[in-house]
Amino acid sequence: MRESRQRLLLLPVLLMGLGNVAQAEPLKPCRVVGIPTEVRCGSLQRPLDPARPDGAQVDIHYLVVPAMARNKQPDAVLMLAGGPGQSAIKIAPHMLPRLSRLNNRRDLVFIDQRGTGQSAPLECPDDSQLPLTEQIDGAAQLRRLDACRSALEKLPYGKEGGLRFFTTTIAMQDMEAVREALGVPQWNLVGGSYGTRAALEYLRQFPSKVRRTVIDGVAPPDMVLPASFSTDGQAALDKLFEAHAKTRPQLRADWQKLLASLPREVVVPQPLTGVPERFTVTRELLLRTVRVPLYQPSLGAALPAAIHAAAVDGNFTGLFGLSTAFGSSPATRLAMGMHFSVICAEDVPRLAGAKDAPGADFQAVDAQMYSSVCKTWPRGDVPTDFYKVPPAPSPVLVMSGGADPATPTRHGERVAQALGAGHPERVQHLVVPEAGHGVMALGCVRDLMFRFIDAKTDATALPKTLMDDAACAIRIPRPPAFQPVQGGTAQ
Repeated sequence: MRESRQRLLLLPVLLMGLGNVAQAEPLKPCRVVGIPTEVRCGSLQRPLDPARPDGAQVDIHYLVVPAMARNKQPDAVLMLAGGPGQSAIKIAPHMLPRLSRLNNRRDLVFIDQRGTGQSAPLECPDDSQLPLTEQIDGAAQLRRLDACRSALEKLPYGKEGGLRFFTTTIAMQDMEAVREALGVPQWNLVGGSYGTRAALEYLRQFPSKVRRTVIDGVAPPDMVLPASFSTDGQAALDKLFEAHAKTRPQLRADWQKLLASLPREVVVPQPLTGVPERFTVTRELLLRTVRVPLYQPSLGAALPAAIHAAAVDGNFTGLFGLSTAFGSSPATRLAMGMHFSVICAEDVPRLAGAKDAPGADFQAVDAQMYSSVCKTWPRGDVPTDFYKVPPAPSPVLVMSGGADPATPTRHGERVAQALGAGHPERVQHLVVPEAGHGVMALGCVRDLMFRFIDAKTDATALPKTLMDDAACAIRIPRPPAFQPVQGGTAQ
């Protein structure tokens, strides 16, 4: 799940919620920014509350990238976006290169999950352009989120507790309705980060409608996000220290020195505007800052130098520059209203019983923030079975990055074991030890995904040679620590 700083119904009800397929609009030619060719767009009207099919409605928008071959396969590929809060349509241009071989003979489908993109969006104002002093003020952030909630509750689909109907379970019923509207016999699911939770929930509700499933960076329904963030963030940070122990033996001492110096006042250029700002760095702020570059080892390689500069020289420019490395493009921004509608319903109520031990440094930073926001956020109903992962009815390829600070290997292992109960041959877990959050972008992994989905039979989808085929990814080393160039005297 992406860092949030830009930051489920009884059977009779479920069946009632699938009755509006006839109101789907026909696919129309359209253009999407970032996609050079013409594609197809459509929408489907769905009840906001599945228990009230004649009540308020929301439009679910979707994009279809047609297969290039005339003799295409009927089983389309459905990409489930991350977050929670990403727009699948907005990230489509970034995903197409990874799915290009599949697009030869299969349609690619991107559905804006309710609450994101064009589907009844629950967006909060973008605060990335605010002065750092306002962005990092915890109390101010809570006030902005509270104001956003109040504004969202005035929307047609936010009134009278409407924010309760943006859970993963209800959203997957929308996805099933789109499948029926498009006449797709079965999906091939591809989900990343929170999209893996969505894929698992679709697979649980509609097992016969899934042919193959790829889940990358597994966020299980029972992970209790705010608690696991602390545990997994700490593990990724400790792994960084261990990886650079020989070349940067003082790194852990630098980190402890930096922690001990807080709070402290600093002057740092606003990373996006360059305007110098004076503010106080707290322990909470520092931890949020270092977590972001841990998502990508190539960025994490610059953390040792940035930590050293902050601890020894009091220079925090590198740390805060790295914290904005993901940027704030429309494609990657989260619809924070949808984000909290999901997390406040599915994760926060289970915080008290979470089994993950808080990280030594990260402690309860995230749990406190989410708990504060969720005190007033409308909370949807989540069925007990949502938190269960039944055995897979069809082949599943599970993928994990060993250096992932959000959805590391331990979650993938647990889910792979549950999915493979009774039929372990249906599931394989690919671990790339030095990869961060998401591995499907790696070259040979893209080829592996293609062969998995394109395989004619279930028996050949997960060959015994799979790990050998992924060797180019598995053997990728961790990038060495970045060494800043030292200025010299011109001769």
